[in-house]
Amino acid sequence: MSDKPVKSQDTLALVTRSDFPEDFVWGCSTSSFQIEGAAAVDGRTPSIWDQFCQQPGKIRDGSDATVACDHYHRWPEDLDLASQFGMNAYRFSIAWPRIFPDASGTPNQRGLDFYSRLVDGMLERGLQPWATLYHWDLPQYLQDVGGWENRATVDAFLAYTEVVTRHLGDRVKNWITHNEPWCTAMHGNWDGMHAPGKQDFKAALQVSHHVMLSHGLAVPLIRANVPAAKVGIALSLHPLRAASDSEADLLAMQRHDGLRNRWFLDPLFGRGYPADVLAHCAEYLPQISSADVDVIAAPLDFLGVNYYFPETIASAPDNPPLHTALKEIAGRERTGFGWEVAPDGMRELLQRIAQDYPAIPIYLTENGSSYDDQVEADGQIQDTARRDYFIRHLHALHQAQQQGVDVRGYFAWSLMDNFEWAEGYLRRFGMVYIDFATQQRTVKQSGHWFRNFLHQNAVSPLDMT
Repeated sequence: MSDKPVKSQDTLALVTRSDFPEDFVWGCSTSSFQIEGAAAVDGRTPSIWDQFCQQPGKIRDGSDATVACDHYHRWPEDLDLASQFGMNAYRFSIAWPRIFPDASGTPNQRGLDFYSRLVDGMLERGLQPWATLYHWDLPQYLQDVGGWENRATVDAFLAYTEVVTRHLGDRVKNWITHNEPWCTAMHGNWDGMHAPGKQDFKAALQVSHHVMLSHGLAVPLIRANVPAAKVGIALSLHPLRAASDSEADLLAMQRHDGLRNRWFLDPLFGRGYPADVLAHCAEYLPQISSADVDVIAAPLDFLGVNYYFPETIASAPDNPPLHTALKEIAGRERTGFGWEVAPDGMRELLQRIAQDYPAIPIYLTENGSSYDDQVEADGQIQDTARRDYFIRHLHALHQAQQQGVDVRGYFAWSLMDNFEWAEGYLRRFGMVYIDFATQQRTVKQSGHWFRNFLHQNAVSPLDMT
């Protein structure tokens, strides 16, 4: 991977819209909890993240998502922005607590009606709806009886999937079962950074298995309810490198890859859970049946890949259970979040998937960057670093396509600034700036660039600022 940042003045010429197929999917990704607000409106009840936000010290700025971007009320304006950018797709997630606000099993019609209006709004604006069923906002009443550790939550997810797909399936054809099972399981139950905030590796593995099982069971259910459905899952995946050429670091990288990437990829493609992870983590293993493994391998129509940064892995004998550690390499270009900027990592990751797993269409379902945006005196936000980040990663994506990787779409994270989980409102990923005090939306330089990029037939590269 290249360590040298591309100079901004040289970046604009790296990629053009015409480099991609005419039928390429261009969209942005959002999630319900991060943007909707309206936390107690129209029957919605608390999710695990509402509960997590109330625990002192869990959210860095002490905030919550009670209002967030108020997208629940302002969605027409937000969809207008996506449409004006020239996007042809919009990825959103559905808030489970809006659909089933309690354990009675009775769907909440007001919640269903909201998403029906939202989907209709997308279609009216030429935006293809891409629905994510689970983006981390598990109803709190399910967590109270064990959450994803409890196999009964798998059944609850299927009941939720049944209702949502029957209600929206006449208009929504692209479905993502889960967003980033790694984060649901590991950040939520191993390191405790995310809701529900547990620190129990055995619980994390059990959660990961139940999430993957619920995915496998949901795939045929969605297809049964939705004519011509395309079904996939969105995984957070990372290209890895060893901290050194030592045998210890190389083996550590392999162990880390086993849990970080292969633990989710292998079962999806019929290989079961990786044998090396099962052996290394034998004392922590979840309850897994051979039938479960077959279910998880339900054929996919596409694989969603969320790419942000590579990871450097070192051996760490005193750091169980994997005896590995992430190592930060000095001198690397980084985002405001501290994440390494490595467009080549995207290309390498996509090539690895294409080489190691059966041929399957791939969509970049998330890619983006957080920077400390400043509103200038004239009201503009010159987020040149984010603009260049998009250009360089789209260039890497194009290179992957040229090398034979079947990539069919790109979803930027994100349309607008939002509630960034444990970081609260301290991190801004949007192409649209949100003044959270007034809810005013302002398109940033990166958003103007993206709009011009997607309308490029009439725009010269020098105008795409």
